Amino acid sequence: MTSECVEIETGPSPRHAVIWLHGLGADGHDFEPIVPQLVRRAWPALRFEFPHAPVRPVTLNMGMPMRAWYDIAGFDLSQKQDEAGIRASIAEVEKLIAREIERGVPVANIVLAGFSQGGAIALAAGLRHARTLAAIVALSTYLPIAEATVNERNDANAATPIFMGHGTFDPVVPQFLGERSRDRLRAWGHPVDWHSYPMAHQVCPQEIADLADFLTERLRG
Repeated sequence: MTSECVEIETGPSPRHAVIWLHGLGADGHDFEPIVPQLVRRAWPALRFEFPHAPVRPVTLNMGMPMRAWYDIAGFDLSQKQDEAGIRASIAEVEKLIAREIERGVPVANIVLAGFSQGGAIALAAGLRHARTLAAIVALSTYLPIAEATVNERNDANAATPIFMGHGTFDPVVPQFLGERSRDRLRAWGHPVDWHSYPMAHQVCPQEIADLADFLTERLRG
C-alpha cells in the first residue's frame, strides 16, 4: 500500500482538505482537471490530495496488474467482495486523514471523496472514522461490505452529509447498486444528498456544479 499523492493547493496555508480516491485502473492524476472546474472563488484555501492506489492483480481483468483499492472478482460487485483489500484501503485513508491533521487541517474540515471503487472506500472509511468529518462524496459507486459496516459505523459521522451522484446509463456500476446503497444509508439515518444524471460511468458538468453547491455549505470557517 502506498500513500503517495498528487497534491494541489488552491491557496496558501490551507486549513481545509479534500482527499479524493480515483477509480479502478486510474491513478491520482485522473481527477486533477476537476479542481479548476469545481473550486469557487469564495471558498477558503484547499489542499486536494489525490492518492495513488497500489498496483495489484485484478481478477475481473484476467489477473492483469493495475492500480486498484481492492480486487474485484466478477461483474456482480456486491458478491465475493475483497474484504481484506477493502479494509487495507480503509486503513490507508486513516493514514491520509492523520497526515492532514498533522499538517494543521482540523478533521472537521476534511472531505473524503471518491469515484467508483474510490468512492466505495470513501464511504467505507468515512462511516467508520472516529471523528466528525466535513462531508463524504461518493460518485458512481456503492457501499461495500455493507453487512459489516452497519455494526462498524462510528457515531461521530452519523450526521455527516453524504453526496452521491450516479449515471442512469452506468454499465460498470449499475445505478441500482448506488440506489440500494443510498436507501440502506438513509435507513440507517445518514443524510444522503442523491443526484442522478443521464450519463455512463463518468462525471458531467451538472454533477460538478451540484457538488460545488454541496461543498459550499461544508467549507466554512
